[in-house]
This record gives sequence, structure tokens and C-alpha cells, in this order.
Amino acid sequence: MNYFAGEYDVAVVGAGHAGIEAALAAARLGCKTAIFTINMDAVGNCPCNPSIGGTAKGHLVREIDALGGEMGKTADECFLQSRMLNRGKGPAVHSLRAQIDRRKYSSVMKHKIELQKNLDLRQAEITDIEKTEGGYNLTTRMLAVFKCKTVIIATGTYLGGRIFVGEVSYESGPDGIFPAAFLGSSLKKLGLPLRRFKTGTPARVLKSSIDFSELEVQKGDEPPQPFSYETENLGENKVECHVSWTNDETKQIILENINRSPLYAGKIEGVGPRYCPSFEDKIMRFKDKPRHQLFIEPCGLDTEEMYLQGMSSSLPEEVQLKFYHTIKGLEHCLIMRPAYAIEYDCVDPLAMNPTLEFKDFEGLFGAGQFNGSSGYEEAAAQGLVAGINAAMKVLGREPVIFDRSESYIGTLVDDLVTKGANEPYRMMTSRAEYRLILRQDNADLRLSKYGHRVGLINDERMAKVELKEKQIAEEVERVKSVNIGTGKEVLDLLEKYGSTELKTGVTLAELVKRPELNYEILAPIDKHRPELAWDVAEQVNINLKYEGYIERQLRQVEHFKKLESKIIPDDIDYNEITGLRKEAMQKLNKMKPRSIGQASRISGVSPADISVLLVYMEQFRRKKM
Repeated sequence: MNYFAGEYDVAVVGAGHAGIEAALAAARLGCKTAIFTINMDAVGNCPCNPSIGGTAKGHLVREIDALGGEMGKTADECFLQSRMLNRGKGPAVHSLRAQIDRRKYSSVMKHKIELQKNLDLRQAEITDIEKTEGGYNLTTRMLAVFKCKTVIIATGTYLGGRIFVGEVSYESGPDGIFPAAFLGSSLKKLGLPLRRFKTGTPARVLKSSIDFSELEVQKGDEPPQPFSYETENLGENKVECHVSWTNDETKQIILENINRSPLYAGKIEGVGPRYCPSFEDKIMRFKDKPRHQLFIEPCGLDTEEMYLQGMSSSLPEEVQLKFYHTIKGLEHCLIMRPAYAIEYDCVDPLAMNPTLEFKDFEGLFGAGQFNGSSGYEEAAAQGLVAGINAAMKVLGREPVIFDRSESYIGTLVDDLVTKGANEPYRMMTSRAEYRLILRQDNADLRLSKYGHRVGLINDERMAKVELKEKQIAEEVERVKSVNIGTGKEVLDLLEKYGSTELKTGVTLAELVKRPELNYEILAPIDKHRPELAWDVAEQVNINLKYEGYIERQLRQVEHFKKLESKIIPDDIDYNEITGLRKEAMQKLNKMKPRSIGQASRISGVSPADISVLLVYMEQFRRKKM
């Protein structure tokens, strides 16, 4: 028999990376919040790779931190090794990645939740969500009922989770935790458009069974950079990673056993991630490729488990062992946890607004892999957006929408709710049109004001950001005004770095823009340079070196914002608009875009349709006057 167990302003279903950020944000904004998890030992679990960040993902972590989220701080507390990826390319694609102690990360996050005011952590499986007059009733498997004003669904890969290893298949969440077996039918009954996706993870092998003697060593950066703008010093890197390669023998074993892969035997219905495929999928897609790279990474300081990045598989355990044994360094490896594929239910994100609230279900939000994305960082970013907006709704404040010209978070959410996800969505730098101004190094300058305005960034931290902004602007102007002559010290420095000799004087800014030079290199000939923090100097260098490109991108953003500012009335009927193609009518009626800019990004809506819509909107506006 059901019993009433309590009331909350915000209820979060799931305590993975999305659920954590959502719950912490809502609680910190003053809402009475509960976060429900099937197993409290799985709070903040990293069921796949023991790392945070990576290409484009590092941008997301920095943005989460700039807005007042928790992922970056906790990653810094648990870091083992830190590397800046893509250093050989421009700053737009530099991305921080850190190996973390996965068990420590989980326990630190759990403790932060336990200490957070306004937040209750509860071990309970939510089996039913029912719409009520004032919000939603949540029922647990133990028949407890919670009355909630808003709900955020962040079920990760637990919703209807099913594990596949060769011919073996069974209901489970990741890492052997129980799945959410009943909630899916309740969500379907409610009317949410669910579908099946698939992802997977590699095996974990015993460290002492690996021969590291001939493997390439991958060291961290010195000094390592933190994710959080509030972390002053990470200390030293604690571990090394290693690189190995597959070979023809590895490939042959895969090809001989491909019929035993549930992926190719037709047992898996769900759509898998294109950019992070299983190893057997790599072999089948790229049969001509002679070898594939893998990274051997530690899972923590107090465990001997090693993670084989790039070797996800759903083949039978004995086949996994066989092909792992063909790889240099792994010839005698012992599998501690076999690789597996997991299939799960998620929702079509086209059913959501940019706030991550469902269009047809006021007060109901989705976040993370439930929304069709992949990755810890993508999940955490969505959790933060959903948590902020659930709190805004409870508090009667305006919703917060991040647009794609201001953040990777905005790009991520806009892609999901405008273009949808036909496969697990992964963030990449190529998805951001304005990536030169959306760099990971300037996330605090771009987004802290929004975190402060919402209430997640305090006055003291905001004052530091404003001081940094002022110092950058003043130093850029000073460098532009400094004249450099053709003295011996100057010519010697230019010769040292292979830079063209000066015939006449130039400004220091002009020298900074030379590819072989930068702001730091030129310090010896800049006699009146002020003492500045390294991150301020970094911004001065980038702003000067890429000034022309940045100005051009800012003009593009200005045009983008004009289209975003053209808000489409809620009561518009696209079937009444003469000149719109039928496909565009159907898509616009279904999507209900909030602006002309969003409408222009909907697949199936052409530039000609947008022109027709603009004319109609002007006529519509005049009729209302």
C-alpha cells in the first residue's frame, strides 16, 4: 500500500553526472531538492573511462565550472594525470583531459551531496511518475510517494538497461548495478517519446599482468593545468599512461568471431555511438586499416585495474581474452572485468525546449544520456542547465537559455533540441561554429556573469573575473602602444627564434602576431611589462595573435544574435502561412521553435522557408498592433 513520504521543490531521478549537477544547482539556488539513486554506492560513478575532459569535452567542463558547477573542482581533487590535447593546433581546439581516480571521484561527489544544504540523497528506485495538478507524484519500488513541483529525469544508461556479452544477455545497469526496470513503462504511459540506444565499455585488466617494458609511455604535462578556475595548484602528476597497437592477428580473431558479436548477430536493437564504436565495429568499418591504437590507463591509486581505452567490445569473454593477448604488452593479461555493450531507453530530445523542459509536460525536465547524448561531460552540462531551469521555475524567475554563440553548452543543448539525436550525441569542436571565441581558456570570461546572475557564482569570485577582464584589456592596449626599435637586443632575439629582421620600428603587438613569436617570448625586449598572472598573459597573447579572426567571428555572432532575437509568437499557426513548403510546415508545427534562428537550424526548413516566415511574422506583428 502506497504511503506519502514527503514533498520537494525539485526531484532528480538518477545520481550520475547529470543528476549530480542538476541537484546541486537546484539546492544551491534555494530549492528543497531530492536526488534519487538505485544504489548510493554508484553516485558519481564513472562506468566507462577513468577520465574527465578530452577534445571539446574539456571545454564543457571549464564552462560548467565557470557557471558554478562541480565537475571541474572534483576532477581536480581526484586527478592522477593532466594533459592539454591538440597543442599542435590553434587555441580554439586545445582541450584539457585528466585521468582521475574513479572511486575517489565517486566518493568525493557523494560526500558533497550529503553535505549540501537543501539536498537529500535517497536510495530508492523510482518506478512511476504521475502528473498532478501542482506538479508530479513520484512512486518508489518500496511504494513511497513523493510530491514534487518539478522533476528532472537523469537515468543515464540504467533505464531498461540490458547487458550484452557474446551470446549472454541480461537486464542490468552498468557495473552490475540493478537497472531501472519499471520507470520506462511509466514514462511511455505519460507520453514521452522513448527509443533504444546502445553504448559499451572495454575490459579492465590486472596491472601486474601487463608487460610495460616495450610500451610507449605517455606522461602528463608539467605543470599540470586544473579544470576549475578556483583550483590554485594541482601538484604533480601521479601516474603514467601507456600506448599500444593492435595488429593483423588481432583483426583476424575479430573477423573469425564476428558472428558471435550481438551487434552483428542482430541481438542489439539500439543505435550505437558513431564516434566511439566497439572494437569489432572499427574492424568491420575499416578493414583496410592495418592497426588501431589503444591507451592503457590506471583506474586509481588504490586499485590494480587498468582501463583499455579504444577497445570496447561485446564479443564473448573468451574471444576478448584471445584478441587482447595478440597485443604488445597484453600477451599475458588477466581480465578483471570483461568488456560489455549496454542497451537502454532514452528520449527524443526534440520533445524539449532549450531549457530542457518538455514542451508538453510543464515542470518535467530531462538531462544527460536520457536525452540521447553520450559522455560524462555532456551529461553534467545538461544537468546544470536542467537544474538551473527547474529552480527558476520553482522560484518564479525567468528561464536561462544558453545560445550557441556564447558556449559549447549552448551548442550542445541547441543541437539536441533542434536537430535531435539519431545516435548517442557526442560534443566535438567542429559542432561549434564560433569555436575561436568559445575557447576553453576563456570560459570564465564568457560565462561567469551568467552564473553570478543566477546565483551560483558569489560576488568575490565574480570580482576576480572582472579584475582579470580589466587587466587583459589594459595590457592589450599597452602592447599595441609599445614601439620596438631595431637595436641589437631586438635583432638578436628575432634571430634566435628565426623571425624576419626588422628594418624599421614596429609595435610590440605586430611582433606578437608573428607565428614564431608570442607575448612571453618577447618579454626581454618589453622593459615596462607589468607582473601578470599566467592566465592573464595567455589571454593577452591569444587576443593579439588572433585579433583579426576574432573580430570577424564576433561579426558573425552579431548576425546570429539578430536572428535569435526575432522571437516567434507562441500562437502562430504555420499551416496558415502561404508559401511555406509542406515539409517545413510539418517540422515547424512539431518543433515550435522559439526564434527565427532556431527555426533556421531545423532539418527540412530551407532559407526560402525562413524568408517566407519573416514576411509573415512582420504581417502578424502589424495585425497585433
